[in-house]
Order: sequence, then C-alpha cells, then structure tokens
Amino acid sequence: MSEMKFPDGFLWGGAVAAHQLEGGWQDGGKGVSVADVMTVGSNTTPREITDGVIPGKNYPNHEAIDFYHHYKEDVKLFAEMGFKCFRTSIAWTRIFPQGDEQEPNEEGLKFYDDLFDECHKYGIEPVITLAHFEMPYHLVEEYGGFANRKVIDFFVKFATTCFKRYKNKVKYWMTFNEIDNQSSFNNEFMMTTNSGLIFSKDTNNEAAMYQAAHYELVASALAIKEARKINPDFEIGCMINYTPVYPKTSAPKDILLAQRVDQRRNWFSDVHVFGEYPKETEAYIERNGYRSDITEEDKVILSEGVVDYVGFSYYQSMTVSADKIDADHLVDPSDVIAKNDYLEVSDWGWPIDPIGLRYSLNLLTDRYHLPLFIVENGLGAFDKVESNGEIHDDYRIDYLRAHLEEVKKAVVLDHVDLMGYTPWGCIDLVSAGTGQMDKRYGFIYVDKNDEGVGTMERSRKDSFYWYKKVIESNGADLT
Repeated sequence: MSEMKFPDGFLWGGAVAAHQLEGGWQDGGKGVSVADVMTVGSNTTPREITDGVIPGKNYPNHEAIDFYHHYKEDVKLFAEMGFKCFRTSIAWTRIFPQGDEQEPNEEGLKFYDDLFDECHKYGIEPVITLAHFEMPYHLVEEYGGFANRKVIDFFVKFATTCFKRYKNKVKYWMTFNEIDNQSSFNNEFMMTTNSGLIFSKDTNNEAAMYQAAHYELVASALAIKEARKINPDFEIGCMINYTPVYPKTSAPKDILLAQRVDQRRNWFSDVHVFGEYPKETEAYIERNGYRSDITEEDKVILSEGVVDYVGFSYYQSMTVSADKIDADHLVDPSDVIAKNDYLEVSDWGWPIDPIGLRYSLNLLTDRYHLPLFIVENGLGAFDKVESNGEIHDDYRIDYLRAHLEEVKKAVVLDHVDLMGYTPWGCIDLVSAGTGQMDKRYGFIYVDKNDEGVGTMERSRKDSFYWYKKVIESNGADLT
C-alpha cells in the first residue's frame, strides 16, 4: 500500500468558500449576503444573526483574510504546493448584489474571470460551488429565502449567468453546499445559511425545512438542465456533508434508529442522484403534512436534472442511541447523538474517525454508483507561531495522513471511483460555524485572530511541505 499511487489525473487541491476568505464585502459592487450579518462566535457562544448590519458588531466575514486583494499571492502559494484544482465558490452577491436584479454586476463577474485566469496560469482547475452559504440578504428580507418559490428563478438566473460566463474556464461545478445540513432543522444557523430561513416562534421548523429544501432541489435540477445546454462537457455534482451513522450498540433498536437517522440525512442526495424522493422520506412527509407545494412539473424537473458525481465533506462520524428516542419517534437527528467511546475528539469536540472515511466512500459507492469527490476534510485546531516564525502542526499532518491512508485503501483495494481530494481551509480562513480565525485548518497561516487583529501576512506551516510531498508523489508518499 505504501508504494501505491492514486490514479493518473487525480485532482489534488484545497477547498475554501468565498464568504470565508474573500472579504471586500462592499468592494466591486458586492451586495450584503447572509454571511455578512453573522457576528463572531466561539466554540461555546453561537454566532448571532443580526437584523441587517449593525454598527459596532464584529462581522468577521466582512474582511476575512482579504483574498479579494491577495488572490494572486495566495494562488501562487497553492501552485507551489502543486495543486491540480482549487475549490471555491462564486459569491452570489458579487454577481447579483440584491439577488433579484435584471442584469448582473460586471465588476463581480470580472473578479472571477481574473481569479480563474490566475488559476489556469498555474495549471489549476477551478472547482466551483454556486451556493455556499452566501444567499443575498435582500432575498431573505424581501422573499423569505427559499421559503418562497420565486427564489428558484433567482438562483437559476444566477447559475445560468455563471455557466455562460465561465463556460470555457470552469469544468467542475456543484450547486448547493452541504444541502443536507438542514436535517438539523432546529439549528437556525444551518437553516439561514442554507435556505435563508429565519424562524419565528410560530414557525413549524421541520415543515419549513422540507418545503424550502424541495425548492432548492428543483432549483438545482433546473440549473443543471440549463448548464448542459451551455456546455455538455460540464461535470456537475451535488455537495453533501456526509456523516456515517453508527448504532451505539448491537441492540436492534439502535440499529434501526441508525438506519432512520441515515434516511433523514440522505434523502437530499438521493433526490439529486435518482431524481425522485425515496419512499420512506415521501411517506414521512405525507404522514406529517409537510411540503404542501410540489407539482407534477417539479417531479419531471427533478428526474431530468440529476447530477454527474457526488461531492461531499467528511469531518466525523455520528453515533446514535435509542435510549431516549426510538426510530418511530425520531424527529431531529441531533436529539439522539451519543458518545463513541472508541474515538478521540478534536479541540472543538468533533469525533476523529479516519476509518469512517473509507466506510463512507464504500457506502456512497454502493448507494449511488457515481464518481465521488472528497471536497472537504480537515482538522480545526489552535496553531502556535514559534519565535522564529515556524508553525509545527504535526497534529494536522497526523490527521490528514490517517484519513488519506484510508482513502488510498478505498481507491486501491475497494476500487472506489474517486475524482479528487481537496482538504478544507487550505489557507486559514473564517470558520463558518463559529466565525473564528483561531480555529485554523490551513497549510498556510494567516496572521489574524478572532478579534480581527493581525498583519494578514501569509506563512507556510509544516503541513504545507508535507502536502506538497503528497501531491508530488501522487499519494504514494504519506510519511
């Protein structure tokens, strides 16, 4: 195994999202997104979603790491590592600042022209997500986000504009980032970032989620249909936060509950891949009277706009117990999570489970029979800068090595069809969940802290040189 390489053409790279690194929140005609009204938080304090931008609040995404003005320097560092691809997103509000304009913002389009040209200069393929927690805030205020069917058309117009503009610069696309996060429908952060939903005390959160997610899936399918008219060579995937579910014990009630939690999370990607709702999900929706608006035309669109590959993030596995809630009374999967005594956890309490990634690759292969793409995987950790400027992040190297060893087994031994691997936060950026800078993932250190203080200077961590070696050897050398 140690001498085995990954397939020729394997897409090694790194992943980010526009709102978490670009900054320049009002530059180039950009409008306000949902990310721009989220304050800094921590592991114990949730981010606040404010009613518009309030003076005096700390909104870390406004400046982030100022990639908007540093992208040439940063892409050069990615090229030094040997990146074959770079996953990022197109900020919706750079293209349509309000979201419902008739014409796109040329200055925003030009920024991504320049960014993609810079990537291609070094032989780096852009891998682009269209909606990565960056919905125009105006669509939330004026239309209620994806609670409103009208927003389907706004998204499709945005997507089609991007497909036409970058048809010769971008081959790999994904529509909605981690759409299945909405299975945690009582988490306001998840719902606002994914669908633009802001709940009141009178909202049935679960019903609102099923309806909004349906509109998103229709929007995705319509966008895919338009994309194939524009460039049949596009490869377009979905993007899910894949979390394999383990039963706490071998008791049948735990096993059945694990299956039910899996169903609550996987129906999003089932619709993306198969073009129809799975039977258990459809039965649950009908039984509860959720998602009142679905048309026969919607069903045809879903069947015609299926994806070419499954992109997914993998950070952790989930263990569940039926001690308090059994499978037939499951509502929110987050209510049944149990501790896995066999796994260590990160500084932010996330279980570390490298074998779970191989397990996931096999599960997804067996379920979907499509190429897979690991577009996020990484360790959020505290980094220390030594007096000589060096950053010794052996813990990050150990984490990524352990995961890549399992990925290699899945590819070489199990024959999983894997397109590439882009670890998350290849350069330090603002954490989506907490708004922190001190929760670092990158191979490249950015001198800025949670309070927004720092020089923005970039520097290479030990993991930078390790990952460069991994790419140079096409995964043969993981030492």
